[in-house]
Amino acid sequence: MFRFQIALIGILAFLAGCQEEQPELQELAIPANLTVNVSVAPDQSGNVTVTPQADNSLYYHVVFQPGQDPVVISPGQSAQFRFTRSGQYSAPVTVVAYSAGGLSSSTTVMVDLDVRLFIDPATLQDIAGDGEKRWVWNRTEAGHFGVGPLTNDFPEFFSAGPDQLNPCLYDDVLVFSYDANDNYSFRLEPGTDNQVFINWTEVNRFFPDATPGQFVDECRDITDQASFSSNFVIIDNADGTRTLDVGSSFLSYWAIISGQYQIVELTADRLTVRGISQPFNGDAPLAWYYTFVPEGGSDAKNDIFNTLVFEEDFNTDGAPDPAVWNYDLGTGSNGWGNGESQYYTDRPENVIVEGGMLKITARTEAFQGSAYTSARLQSYQKFDFQYGRVEVRAKLPTGGGTWPAIWMLGSDFETNTWPAAGEIDIMEHVGNQQDRIFGSTHDPNNFAGNARTGSTVVSGVSDAFHTYALEWTDTEIRFYVDDQQYHAVSNNAGLPFNKDFFLILNVAMGGTFGGAIDPGFTASTMEVDYIRIYQ
Repeated sequence: MFRFQIALIGILAFLAGCQEEQPELQELAIPANLTVNVSVAPDQSGNVTVTPQADNSLYYHVVFQPGQDPVVISPGQSAQFRFTRSGQYSAPVTVVAYSAGGLSSSTTVMVDLDVRLFIDPATLQDIAGDGEKRWVWNRTEAGHFGVGPLTNDFPEFFSAGPDQLNPCLYDDVLVFSYDANDNYSFRLEPGTDNQVFINWTEVNRFFPDATPGQFVDECRDITDQASFSSNFVIIDNADGTRTLDVGSSFLSYWAIISGQYQIVELTADRLTVRGISQPFNGDAPLAWYYTFVPEGGSDAKNDIFNTLVFEEDFNTDGAPDPAVWNYDLGTGSNGWGNGESQYYTDRPENVIVEGGMLKITARTEAFQGSAYTSARLQSYQKFDFQYGRVEVRAKLPTGGGTWPAIWMLGSDFETNTWPAAGEIDIMEHVGNQQDRIFGSTHDPNNFAGNARTGSTVVSGVSDAFHTYALEWTDTEIRFYVDDQQYHAVSNNAGLPFNKDFFLILNVAMGGTFGGAIDPGFTASTMEVDYIRIYQ
């Protein structure tokens, strides 16, 4: 035993002698002697250069405006910024110096500014009118949105067709304004539910737990996280180009985070820009191309339709006016061609005018071999028209399987069978996609599942009345909810949309579009306040 203990001690001593020396931990040092040199350009341009210096510093954050992302620089580098508010004022600039281990020290300096930004009157008139001008996406034109490599000056990778993108993009409005003191202001007004369209690589910037699909851009509310207003300025560059600088804000689609866009074209009727992205996920930068037109121009409600030619206010209680409305009864062929489950009746339980409203109610009940009843009204051979603006104010039913529709069919459908007769769906909704509104056209080249369809999300369509509208000309058909256009398709002489159409109102159940019917469904009603047609 004693000899074993001696041997063990000897082995331990040998191992201790062979062991490498333990590294000594370096003492962490807080950045010290932080100084900031600020240079303000003397030409009243608002350009400021900040150069920090500190002992033990590895890098610096320079914050030029409260709440703005910092400019990150290394020792010996400078950070530049342009203040775009005219006038004489002081602005805080905060510099944070970081050393090993994340230790930091900071200081804030007040920068005295004398800024006089100036946009020449012709350019200012183009972008901001007589004091304020509102711009929207040129959604009906091919190429209004695109992306390509930095090596080209055109969208080589993708160019959007008319109304190809999510309607939440087209809801946005860009507002440029100015005052007599050369203060130039910009704000972005987001559309429904404050959502804006975000590049898929950027979603995790705001929502770290999200799992965006590759190349699947998303609609998100980032109003609490991004800046939707700032000053703007147009900068004349030495190479003859012009830059639109919207400061910390952005032009509708979130991908370009610098706030600076090269102006490709600016006239009173058109704004096209090119911007460079720096993707959050580390992908290579891309060039993005946007084209906007003034609100009230090609994207707005058409004021040429100002003569009221048809009005149905449903002010007489009882059955719908027989001088205007017919009933489609029964189940039709194959559930009216769509595999629908309801039986259409003319009973007051399913259709009635009451309290100034037309009410079409779908019910769960056994009737004539069907499990559901409802109603379908149409104005065939009593009222039809060609071209104009249709407005229908309605509150929609709800429940899985409900399929309300406000639509039109070509008046020659009996001799020119569908889809050759043409179909225009002013509004369709399905309870299985609550609050999403669809507008579509059907023709021999595009029908059923291949119809030319657009959609938008409108909160509370089954809780409140909204106005569903259509504008129809020989060149275009546009779809609106509450005067906000969300879809448009072209029209020409080769399509069946240049003749008389009649109106149809119905609530279907199930079918190819309505989908699965909720087994707990009992009844729900579409209420129509009025129908007005202008030419």
